[in-house]
Amino acid sequence: MSLAQAQCEACRADAPHVSEEELAELIRQIPDWSIEVRDEHMELERIFLFKNFRHALAFTNAVGAIAEEVGHHPALLTEWGKVRVTWWSHEIKGLHRNDFIMAARTDELAKTAEGRK
Repeated sequence: MSLAQAQCEACRADAPHVSEEELAELIRQIPDWSIEVRDEHMELERIFLFKNFRHALAFTNAVGAIAEEVGHHPALLTEWGKVRVTWWSHEIKGLHRNDFIMAARTDELAKTAEGRK
């Protein structure tokens, strides 16, 4: 089963962060994502490029829809021709397996997104 097909699990404040070993394995499955450290915690981030604002906004809305389905929401910055998607688990202030699942699902959306550069 691919990471994008994996099930998200409920994430509580006492849920564990991904381990160093899990981090190494999971990041290999989403090679276009980077790990950013902000406010002393790790986040997954990727920038998607589009031909115009309309296409970028449509992608933003599609990412929002998949986030709503599982109740796990990214930071989204939509600009002309560009969408920055950042996943992390707010409850644990860091990375959980759910973040990698949602990053993989975001990649799947991007494959068929109209107007991708």
